[in-house]
Amino acid sequence: MEKYGRDIRALLLDLDGVVLDTEGQYSAFWGWVGREKFPHVPDFARRIKGQTLVRIKADYFASEEDLAWIDRELDTFERQMDYPYVPGAEELLRECVERGIPTALVTSSDQAKMRKVHERHPELAGLFARIFTAEDFQRSKPAPDCYIGAARSLGLNPAECIVVEDSPNGLRAARDSGARVVGITTTCPAEQIRPLADVLVESLDEVSAFLR
Repeated sequence: MEKYGRDIRALLLDLDGVVLDTEGQYSAFWGWVGREKFPHVPDFARRIKGQTLVRIKADYFASEEDLAWIDRELDTFERQMDYPYVPGAEELLRECVERGIPTALVTSSDQAKMRKVHERHPELAGLFARIFTAEDFQRSKPAPDCYIGAARSLGLNPAECIVVEDSPNGLRAARDSGARVVGITTTCPAEQIRPLADVLVESLDEVSAFLR
């Protein structure tokens, strides 16, 4: 844990599965999409986890009819879903604010999704120094652009930041950015994400300890 201490200057977090406990709901939704539209693609929900909607559309929804369908279905789903915090997330973010540790939210979700999140959690704007969405970067996770850009926006090198991620695509993005990578086992089994993380945790309480 020592290497995560004194030289760490910022905390960068993914949204779904790290700050908000929504990955189970999304897995169910994209699993249904896979069964409806891509029965020939094994583990469709797992394959697209952590990618931007733009990337998913480009890879899997070619026709205007299909694009309109996924937009309609996803909008309906996101309006009805719950957005609870991952246990310890709000406490961790408030601790960072109190201690003057900059935080950035780095999500593959788009601005339309984030408007729904802000409706449920207006306090989020005050808990992050910066919030980045899919529109802020040209390449989707697993490309490292989002975490490199987030660190630079805070005036830092990625090596001065901890990234907390839960999905393989997100962890690859964090690793390739040069950041210190914490994998949290909220949505994927430990054996799946252990090779992609410097440190594995089961809860955000453990992340607080790295910052002290």
